[in-house]
Amino acid sequence: MSEFSVKFRGVRGSYPVANKDFLEYGGNTSCVEVNVGGHLIILDAGTGLIELGNELMTKYIQSGETITDRKPVEATILISHIHQDHIIGIPFFKPMHLASTKLNIFGGVAQDEKLETELSRLLFTKTFPLDLGDIAAELNIKDLNETNYIILRKGEEPFITRVYDFYSSERHEDDVVISSYKSFAHPQNGVYVYKITYKGKSLVYASDKESYSGGDKKLIKFARNCNLLIHDSQYTTEDYLSLYTPKQGFGHSTYEMALEAKKQINAEKLVFFHFDPAYDDKKLDELNKSYSREDAVMAKEGLEIDIL
Repeated sequence: MSEFSVKFRGVRGSYPVANKDFLEYGGNTSCVEVNVGGHLIILDAGTGLIELGNELMTKYIQSGETITDRKPVEATILISHIHQDHIIGIPFFKPMHLASTKLNIFGGVAQDEKLETELSRLLFTKTFPLDLGDIAAELNIKDLNETNYIILRKGEEPFITRVYDFYSSERHEDDVVISSYKSFAHPQNGVYVYKITYKGKSLVYASDKESYSGGDKKLIKFARNCNLLIHDSQYTTEDYLSLYTPKQGFGHSTYEMALEAKKQINAEKLVFFHFDPAYDDKKLDELNKSYSREDAVMAKEGLEIDIL
């Protein structure tokens, strides 16, 4: 089994779609499973999280005959932002309802807000039969900012360290290091871009961000020479620049923007991600053919990529 692998669980943007014309690429919203150095990391918690939870529940039951024998589910969830399509899967993630489950959830919200409070307000108290406090799992919900690194180390709980302290402290060969920065190219409170680094290899997750003229220099510096770039590609250029319904300022990129980012970053591989819910399999197949000569692939539910 790969030491650093990625599996796409939900690749759609804005809202999920359930239709026979969306089966090839999938209709679930953003969720990417990353297994790295023995740790499970989940990038965003859209409806794609639900099936991942179902599979984890099956593995949990099969791991032992009794509750005390079974291997608990442990995961780190990284939330890019709290728009509904990126968090709606959380209440329906079955392992959350097991007392043995441990979930560390990281993300950032507006300056005067707390991630735990916002998730509770948006997903539970008034919109779900349970309150967040009723959830059986052990939840550690923590706020991030750009000065933080998250360290995943074998045998220890995930912990946050400041960037300055990270470079002056002892590091272990098997550490998984998660860094982030906040892009303001997505309404209303921006979006976090994440980088996962392990044994010299790196994955960058840049969903829900719009590009800039000349390229997003902050992203280019942050993601330089990464092995895998997962980049927002919600719109075709035609839709983005439509005379009647332009998408400029919506906080999403085109396929050309993603390709330009890959070029300037010098990324080894690019995955187009976060497709417009109006783009069915036929449309995405046409786009796939259009970019077949590029070193890039279309995200699909179930697509797996080994980084190490």
